[in-house]
Amino acid sequence: QVQLVESGGGLVQAGGSLRLSCAASGSIFSLKSMGWYRQAPEKQRELVAVLGSGGNTIYADFVKGRFTISRDNAKNTVYLQMNILKPEDTAVYYCAAVSSKGGFWGQGTQVTVSS
Repeated sequence: QVQLVESGGGLVQAGGSLRLSCAASGSIFSLKSMGWYRQAPEKQRELVAVLGSGGNTIYADFVKGRFTISRDNAKNTVYLQMNILKPEDTAVYYCAAVSSKGGFWGQGTQVTVSS
């Protein structure tokens, strides 16, 4: 099992920045990839960014050039640096991890961007 705990969400004005953190614990040795998804009200959950175990990254088109995913292996933590935030970025952001044991989700952290 892998436990994921997100932090760093909050309220920010458009154009501002936030950094989300996701601390992993448990069977972290089996982690293959970690990433971030988001879900806005009445919308489906969508991929934001993924970081593979080999360092490869995947970004959704709507965040390219604004968001950066990174990982601190010593702290077992993955980050999402979000810059130039827009009101349409408002959503609950979920950390996700894939391991040899399956997929895992964090509890989510709310990000609200005011115009």
